Amino acid sequence: MSTPALHINGLVKRYGDFTAVDGISLDVQQGEFFGLLGPNGAGKTTTINAIVGLAHITSGSIALFGLDVVRDWRAARLRVGLAPQEYNFDRYLNIRDVLIYQAGYYGLRGPAVAKRADLLLERFDLASKAKQPYTKLSGGMKRRLTLARALIHEPPLVILDEPTAGVDVELRLELWSLLRELNTNGTTIILTTHYLEEAEELCDRIGIIQSGKLVALEKTRQLVGDGSLQDVFLELTRR
Repeated sequence: MSTPALHINGLVKRYGDFTAVDGISLDVQQGEFFGLLGPNGAGKTTTINAIVGLAHITSGSIALFGLDVVRDWRAARLRVGLAPQEYNFDRYLNIRDVLIYQAGYYGLRGPAVAKRADLLLERFDLASKAKQPYTKLSGGMKRRLTLARALIHEPPLVILDEPTAGVDVELRLELWSLLRELNTNGTTIILTTHYLEEAEELCDRIGIIQSGKLVALEKTRQLVGDGSLQDVFLELTRR
């Protein structure tokens, strides 16, 4: 079996007396579309931050394609792109320069990077907005820009933190199509989401985190079939 895209072994992250992540262990295989689910405050984003180097690990270890994210941090981070839930673009840059500057963080520059930025803008239907600041974009365009930025250095693994939160149904379906295309072309994807239908539609396997612990890790079909994932419908009546 090939080296996992992601290997987490006994990950613990504490903030003072609070344990945000409590002994999580899991592997994500190369080429997999993996879903990470759980309620707000469960530890999903903290886990992601530990993977990409935004949070120091209290104990345990994480490896990306066999590279320890602490010891081999520079090489490891070249292999992962993050599309965060919150928009954190430089408001003084146009969106083309957002992509070019992002590539610079990975030591990439020159005509090849500019060409890559233009290709991504075309791919995500943003070319006509290339010279505009992100503040002029619609919510859907900002979501697409977030994904384009995560891909500028051509990482083999992309982590998406609730990429369709707050978007309309049409855009959600459009983003699903883009993510399927990425995965089909070989990119490993880790997705966090609150939408159970999204995880069921896209993910090969799902891990569920609750109170900082991994409480389930199964193939999506098995979780759906045994009732671990269910939609809850509330019928409200007026008195």
